[in-house]
Amino acid sequence: MNSSHSSAAWLLALIIGFTASAQPKTEKKDPSSDFSSDTFSGLKLRAIGPAVTSGRVSDFAVNPTNSSEYYVATASGGVWKTSNKGITYTPLFDSQGSYSIGCVTLDPTNPSVVWVGSGENNNQRSVSYGDGVYKSEDGGKSWKNMGLKNSEHISEIVVHPTNPNIIYVGAYGPVWNEGGDRGVYKSVDGGATWTLSKSVSTFTGCNDLVMDPRNPEVLYAAFHQRMRKVFTYIGGGPESAVYKTTDGGATWKKLEGGLPSGDVGRIGLAMSPVNPDVLYTVVEADDNKGGVYRSVDKGASWEKRNPYYSSGNYYQEITCDPKNVDRIYITDTYYKVSHDGGRTISNLGELNKHIDNHCIWIDPADGNHVLVGCDGGIYESYDFARTWDFKENLPVTQFYKVATDNAYPFYHVHGGTQDNLSLGGPSRTTSANGIVNADWYITSLGDGFESQVDPSNPDIIYAQSQYGGLSRFDRKSGESIGIRPIEREGEAAYRWNWDAPLLISQHSNTRLYFGANKVFKTDDRGDSWTVISPDLSRQVDRNTFEVMGKVWSVDAIAKNGSTDIFGQLTSIAESKLDANLLWAGTDDGLIHLTTDGGKNWTKFDNLPGVPSMSYVHQIIASVHDKNTAYVCFNHHRYGDFKPYVLKTTNAGKTWASIAGNLPVRGSVYSIAEDHIDAKLLFVGTEFGLFFTTRGGESWTQLKAGLPTIAVRDLEIQRRENDLVLATFGRGFYVLDDYSLLRNLKKEDLNKPAILFPVKESLLFVERFPLGLRDKGHLGSSYFSTPNPTVGAVFSYYLKEDIKTLKQKRKDAEKAKADKKQKVFYPSIDSLRMEDGQPEPYLLFTIKDQGGNVIRHLKAAAKKGLQRMVWDFKYTTPASVTNRYTPAPDQLFGGPEEGHLAAPGQYSVTLSKYEDGLLSEMAGPVTFAVKLLEQNSLPVDLNANVVFNKQVADLRKAVTAANDLVNTMATRLANINLAAQDMPAPPKAILEKAYGLSQQLSKVRVKLLGDQTKAQREFETLPSIGNRVSGIEGNTFGVTTQVPQLYRDSYGVASKEFTQVLDEMKRIHEAMTQVERELEINHAPYTPGRWPEWKGN
Repeated sequence: MNSSHSSAAWLLALIIGFTASAQPKTEKKDPSSDFSSDTFSGLKLRAIGPAVTSGRVSDFAVNPTNSSEYYVATASGGVWKTSNKGITYTPLFDSQGSYSIGCVTLDPTNPSVVWVGSGENNNQRSVSYGDGVYKSEDGGKSWKNMGLKNSEHISEIVVHPTNPNIIYVGAYGPVWNEGGDRGVYKSVDGGATWTLSKSVSTFTGCNDLVMDPRNPEVLYAAFHQRMRKVFTYIGGGPESAVYKTTDGGATWKKLEGGLPSGDVGRIGLAMSPVNPDVLYTVVEADDNKGGVYRSVDKGASWEKRNPYYSSGNYYQEITCDPKNVDRIYITDTYYKVSHDGGRTISNLGELNKHIDNHCIWIDPADGNHVLVGCDGGIYESYDFARTWDFKENLPVTQFYKVATDNAYPFYHVHGGTQDNLSLGGPSRTTSANGIVNADWYITSLGDGFESQVDPSNPDIIYAQSQYGGLSRFDRKSGESIGIRPIEREGEAAYRWNWDAPLLISQHSNTRLYFGANKVFKTDDRGDSWTVISPDLSRQVDRNTFEVMGKVWSVDAIAKNGSTDIFGQLTSIAESKLDANLLWAGTDDGLIHLTTDGGKNWTKFDNLPGVPSMSYVHQIIASVHDKNTAYVCFNHHRYGDFKPYVLKTTNAGKTWASIAGNLPVRGSVYSIAEDHIDAKLLFVGTEFGLFFTTRGGESWTQLKAGLPTIAVRDLEIQRRENDLVLATFGRGFYVLDDYSLLRNLKKEDLNKPAILFPVKESLLFVERFPLGLRDKGHLGSSYFSTPNPTVGAVFSYYLKEDIKTLKQKRKDAEKAKADKKQKVFYPSIDSLRMEDGQPEPYLLFTIKDQGGNVIRHLKAAAKKGLQRMVWDFKYTTPASVTNRYTPAPDQLFGGPEEGHLAAPGQYSVTLSKYEDGLLSEMAGPVTFAVKLLEQNSLPVDLNANVVFNKQVADLRKAVTAANDLVNTMATRLANINLAAQDMPAPPKAILEKAYGLSQQLSKVRVKLLGDQTKAQREFETLPSIGNRVSGIEGNTFGVTTQVPQLYRDSYGVASKEFTQVLDEMKRIHEAMTQVERELEINHAPYTPGRWPEWKGN
């Protein structure tokens, strides 16, 4: 497959045909995955945000009877709901078939019925596709796909105002290809079936749809002819037009009467709710045809009010004010508003707000109150856009790429976003309040793309904006300098991808590789660059390619708009094993290899099973074998959503598909190879994350914690064995310590139980920057993502649930019932066995290096792969009953916990408790606990442990004494009652009881303090309990060396308690004697007193 440069004519033939002629060579694979996704439900991915920039919002649906409740359609982050005016948002669409949303609509007769159109209703290069229309009948709690799955992009859904069974859908149709479900569709049975009401052609779909509220048989539809490819965008044509029906879609009439004809782009359409006779359009067109048009006669005639129009690629949506017939709003980079029916147009107001606007809601009860959705999320204004409130709690950031650094103790995650800058932030922190927006920082402006961080200095960050806008950011100083290569004298202009490839060398931290249509290399951090390749693209003229059946002229609507200049690099890879071995991939389907540092390059084309001209989304070099590489081809920009993943083991001489059983619908964006196990691979696709333990022969999806979302990039943080995901619409995710997947085989899961190796664990005490738990006093809208629980993480696997006899019986009965077999009532003996059987559970036993038991941890006996965390603490010395756990709104204090263990070597064993027997299942597994050294003063945790063990023992004894004092007080009260009712003189017993109560009161003061003084605001000496709780509260949960004052206080408490305990024993013996006297005198029973019985 090595080839020389080919002719343009040959390339044109290839692109028209798309599919390579060679037959794919595939590695042997199973028809299904080795593992079930459910098996790995305990391997949960963790969202780390951010929400500081949020992401693109497509549409709102506000409950007309309760404006505190509204739904948010995000371009790439699913559907969200708030019931409290945006104080909090809840995702509703995480497990559905699409994450890209074009519109959301409420049923006018029932706001709990929600309709969603999937697939963003725009046409830009990063647009994501959907799978039809969804419906919820319970306010978004559950969903059903209602069809039109081949529409890919839904623009509008309109529900009949009085008959909820009648629904109209504006299907925009595929943007990357022709055909599909495209046009206006109608259902008369609640979405069960659909009829195509209006179609124009295989290239033209409905981008806007409105209904006359006075007569639901009258609708207006705007149709848009457009197509996008990787190499171009054609944003209009002669088929774009507005149509009207007056008979519920049975017939349609094209509206002209002043509207422009010929080649027209996107037409935004709106109807005034004040006067539905008035319609507005904003028309995208050249030659002075474009502009804002108004009709006052139901579309019969139109007047051009203004030559303004925006981009049909991103915007061109128009909204009418609910109260003012002359006020309209038009989406654009800066939201536009007109107060005179489009005659004059001005900016709405963007101060302290993100630009690039896509939707608006105007409060019908207060025209100054608006919600705006833009590329930066949601903004709300109560003074007609003079000031804005940003909803900084909607984590729908669209990341293109991800990189990690080597910061210690916790690495940082970096990435570039769609229109929201390049960002960096911690993978976790030492904060009990989680990762918050303030933890994130900006490393470059613009649309962010590839970032790279100096592996030896996390303060040196290379961040990139669109079209190769590369800067070197010094986090320590906050300074940034542009370092993009500049054309040399006499050199042709460089062609940069929107997302240009950037790579920092594994052989030198000052060396970077960067790609335009050529490969650049720097050895001085970007101060100077050397070109090390020729133009590696096909060097063809994209303007000669056919789109929608023809070659379009230079004057075509939006031709090549917001499209990369075709023919440049998209990916660069360097071998860790050979500094001279580099791979490069292009947007026009070529792969190149150099083995001499760029002096000579070998081209690879027409790889097996891959369509021609497929976009090389990523290529990586193996860290195990220098001749091995992996490549992800992504052909979705030609309308092909299949996965294409290839591997070579001989430096490109042959290639084999390793797509295996990856879903046929779901393009692959990224691949990562484990640095220990060469057969453990991960891929990020359009709809999720997959892994293989057999080099791609079969794949398993990892779903836990991850919504349906595009995983655009993957990065392995090798020090921590973490997998970090860049998702396009839900921010960053982390799969903490995936090492248990290494060398995992299907047969391993036949073992009854597995206890996996335990990672070295960092011991530290979480800080409280907010002073309190959770979000402190900062309100529910304060955004944070939880840090992992501090502790040693035990990963384990249980093959089967350990079930009780009752569970087994019920399962057997259900199986018989399913087979229509008789189910008989169980025997009493079997039911008695069920009643007496204890619940089974798992027990983890942690021991120190000397074999001493430190802690037992209990877990449910549920099958699958699970994780448990030991928090480095001994068991609490608190009583087993009534242990305190604060309610969620009780932010002061905490649950009862034991003291910290010391750093060192430990082991853990897994056992099961079943039918009263405890038996070992797995282990022991040894692991290390390491202290995170962050203290300013000396630390001696071993000495702390010795002291805290003494305190814990004293606490147990004092707790017991407190309980006994209360019990004795109850006994004395009962003695008094019984003496009054016994058939004998009570004098002696009552006087003895009084004397004992006086002695017990003195004991209570010593144990619990002088409440007579305390209640009257007098100073009091610390009681024994005060001293112990004070020591425990200050020394159990810290690594700080125990101050001498607590050691001294412990000595006092220990001495006093010895005396008090002796006194309590004397009182107890005296009370027991009194109770004997009660029994002798035939007094009524008192709790705890043994009866005297010799028979009658």
